Amino acid sequence: MRDLKMISILRKFGSDKVVAMDRFRSGAGLSPIRQAEAYWSALRKGADIPYRSQIDPRGLEQVLEYAFVLERVAPGVARFRLAGQHICKLAGMEVRGMPITALFTPAARPDMGAILEHVFDTPAIAELTLEGERQPLRGSCEARMILLPLKSDLGESSRILGVFIADGDIGTHPRRFDLAGRSLRDVNAQPPAALTPAPEAVVADPAEPTRPTRPEEAVQGFAEAQSAIQGKVPYLRLVKTDS
Repeated sequence: MRDLKMISILRKFGSDKVVAMDRFRSGAGLSPIRQAEAYWSALRKGADIPYRSQIDPRGLEQVLEYAFVLERVAPGVARFRLAGQHICKLAGMEVRGMPITALFTPAARPDMGAILEHVFDTPAIAELTLEGERQPLRGSCEARMILLPLKSDLGESSRILGVFIADGDIGTHPRRFDLAGRSLRDVNAQPPAALTPAPEAVVADPAEPTRPTRPEEAVQGFAEAQSAIQGKVPYLRLVKTDS
């Protein structure tokens, strides 16, 4: 049934309906996507996909506001574990814990769910072209998204590193998007030519912590919540009993 669903999506977004990936109004949307893919590719070992634990925010420093990490929670459902400020602005709220399909129109959610399953199960890379839902008194808004599969600590393909960047009338109210085009490819297929040279990816050093060591270095909206220890550090005391 899942394969049939994907076939229906491929037919729906046939070659005559796929929006060219270079139609984005400003070329700025391509750079964060290519940078994220270059970083993800640098973490790979042969044909395998990276682990979620390998992702170091320092390697995505220039695109953190557009970046996100998803966790697979059910067939066709993936929720935000981390998300940059640009994504929260599009949603009009903090999106951590929300399903990514909440950013899509009801009509687009089944197709988006099938795309997520394809990315997880193949595994595959998905690039999407999106159009903001038409609303009165609001201008047009276009967006691009890339989904890059990751492994959990258990070795399952159940995480996604993504970039979501919108261009146009974002406004202050929540935006929802329709699928306008998509490109799905196996993780070992050749990526499309980058329009903007990507900088050298920073790979996390296993001997170093994967997060900034000082709270002020963390990027708001993307770093996972951490509780700082305040006051004196508690100590252990040996208690001797007669028993």
